[in-house]
Formats: sequence, C-alpha cells, structure tokens
Amino acid sequence: MTDRLPIPGPRDVTASLDTSDASRVVVACPPHPQMGGDRRDSRLRAVADALAGVDCACLRFDYGPWDEGRAEVTDVRSALAWAHDNFLTVGLFGYSFGGSMALLAAAAFREGEDAPGAVSVLSPASTVHGRDVMPAVDDVACPLEVRYGERDDTVDSLPIAERARDRGDTVTALPADHFFAGQQQAIAADVASFFDSSF
Repeated sequence: MTDRLPIPGPRDVTASLDTSDASRVVVACPPHPQMGGDRRDSRLRAVADALAGVDCACLRFDYGPWDEGRAEVTDVRSALAWAHDNFLTVGLFGYSFGGSMALLAAAAFREGEDAPGAVSVLSPASTVHGRDVMPAVDDVACPLEVRYGERDDTVDSLPIAERARDRGDTVTALPADHFFAGQQQAIAADVASFFDSSF
C-alpha cells in the first residue's frame, strides 16, 4: 500500500493506494470532510479490503480545501484522471457526501473523456449545500448501483434511489441507519462483487 500519494491537479489532494499491482482500480470518495470524513473512513477501508479479494486496487483520497461541494467534484475528477493514467479499468465509489461527489463527477464527463466504467454509491446525499444531486443520475453513462439505509436519518438518499430505479439501475435498500454498523464487511463484499461483474 502507498499511504501518501499526491494526486496531480489544481488542488492539494492526497491518496492511499491499496493493491497497486492490479490492472483495475476503484476510486473511493470519502464522506463529508467537515464531519470528520477522510480516506481512512471505515466503510472505504472495508471496500478496499473487499476489492483486494477480487484483484482490484482501491484509490482512497482526501479532498482539497473545503469548498462546499464545488471544487470537491474537481478532486474526484483529478483522482479519476490519475487512475486512468495508471490502470486499465477504473470504477468510482462514494459514501454519503462522497456518493454525491461521485455522482456529480461521473455525470460531468463528455463523450471521449475517460469516464468511470462503473459507479457504486452508498447513502448518497440528495442535496449538497443547496445543490440538487438527483439530476446527475440521468447523466451517469455506465453501470450504476445505489445502496442506502432504510433507517437513515442523516441524509435523504431516496430521491437518488428512486431516480436510479426508474432508470433500471441496481438499487438496494438495507436494514440500517447511515453508518451501517456491523454490516460494513458484507456491504463491501457486495460492492466488490458489483465492480467485479461490471468491468
């Protein structure tokens, strides 16, 4: 594992790379940095461990200076660009605020750009500092899965889940709150399985 990997781009973004000898990688977006979210989040680490089991690397990164969810999307795209430069196949995962950033970043790609090959989000927030994330779902042009907790009273993922379900994407409601205590390894295994079958 490389624990302090600088990501080139317009902002100060540092990452950890797990299982660097794989040919494919998933970029993992952390939860809200103002709420203590960073690349060491237990859900991201569980996903990284599960991905190693299917011969897939994981790039967990920290956002640059706080910008209320605006420049953080740029940070995701910088991490994706680095991943595309170093791996054959790239996926994108995000939890909570990170799920919202993943959707917004995946939706921003234009034809011919190096978009992710698959996107998985766990409990994405439907709004981020007044910005509606739900319309981004329609512009994600790759396999998408949405997982959310049925007892989540921290963020509202239902609008995103419903939009994804209407599109025919994979949507899973889990008997959990926002933090998925006691379920993180099982969820991570399912996320790894999704990526393993998607690219």
